[in-house]
Amino acid sequence: MNTTLPADWERRLASEFTQPYFRQLQDFIQREREVHTVYPPDKDVFNALKLTPFDQVKVVLLGQDPYHDDGQAHGLCFSVQPGIKPPPSLVNIFKELKNDLGCPIPNNGCLTPWAERGVLLLNAVLTVRAHEANSHKNKGWEQFTDAVILAVNERPKPAVFLLWGNYAQKKGKLVDSAKHRVICGAHPSPLSASKFFGSRPFSAVNRALQELGHEPLDWQLPDI
Repeated sequence: MNTTLPADWERRLASEFTQPYFRQLQDFIQREREVHTVYPPDKDVFNALKLTPFDQVKVVLLGQDPYHDDGQAHGLCFSVQPGIKPPPSLVNIFKELKNDLGCPIPNNGCLTPWAERGVLLLNAVLTVRAHEANSHKNKGWEQFTDAVILAVNERPKPAVFLLWGNYAQKKGKLVDSAKHRVICGAHPSPLSASKFFGSRPFSAVNRALQELGHEPLDWQLPDI
């Protein structure tokens, strides 16, 4: 697994790569890739960190597990590659974004523009075996991504943490809510969509950003 990160993240996370848990995780993923199809491709595993510089993180959006169907995952939570049909959770995100801020629904499900504008689209687990949800759970990724959350938490510059669903909300204990803003809400999955719709998370994030002295985020995604 290629663990090359941008220098700003490398400085904060290099110590993770030398720990026994991470070596075991690397060995596990190497064995998995030898025998199974694993998503996302190796080059995309750390895209959340590559696309959003450490000092430019304005919002942390936490997901759980990469999409596990063919061609979907590319290292950003909730996002799919251009040309891939948006999954149900992402469809619901777009519906709520339109209702909340009036943003037209894009013709694609690629959230890369959000990442480039300062939204750290971080899954708790960064790889998955094809067609087997949560198959790389409890193999070490959670410890690594907790270190990412803690690095942002310890930064003097505050951020907004957007935590959808029970799993993400448990990560809230890693965040100093006196310094940062933490916004919790229902998950956009069809199972909890009735609570997600109407929660207006995007305008809530923009209000929080302004309270912290940041510019509000442009949530509109371009058509491709």
